[in-house]
Amino acid sequence: MFVELMPLLAGRTVLVTVAKVDDKTLRVNVIPALAKADENPALTTPLTYTGPPEELDAELGKHLAGYVQVHQQTASTLAEAKATMEAAAKAAQEEAKRKKATQKPPTTATAEPASSASSTPGEPVPSSPSTGTLRLFATATPDPAPTQS
Repeated sequence: MFVELMPLLAGRTVLVTVAKVDDKTLRVNVIPALAKADENPALTTPLTYTGPPEELDAELGKHLAGYVQVHQQTASTLAEAKATMEAAAKAAQEEAKRKKATQKPPTTATAEPASSASSTPGEPVPSSPSTGTLRLFATATPDPAPTQS
């Protein structure tokens, strides 16, 4: 049992508790402690085995070996995922800085006044600076109504 725990004990403290459930059954808990304060809590998932002492003697070592292997794979996978996410975040920040540095400041366009004399019927008239809307046809000013004297 302790030979199987050695790889897990290399990087962290492991708490092992044994409790008697009834006259023929024991419960063994293997609880890894956090190795670092910022470590993922998944690496402290406890392992519990319940069974007769003879079965625990025969099988617990194999189960512990599997548990330690999965624990190490999980730690490795979490470390790789963290490194990948940090690299991606750094690349995204650099890309954003690069884009910001290469962007040109927006230029302001000058509006030219619309001239009704230069436009021909059927051509769109440029937008009016006061309204900001495009017109499909030129607007003609109505002739003044004749006045009676």
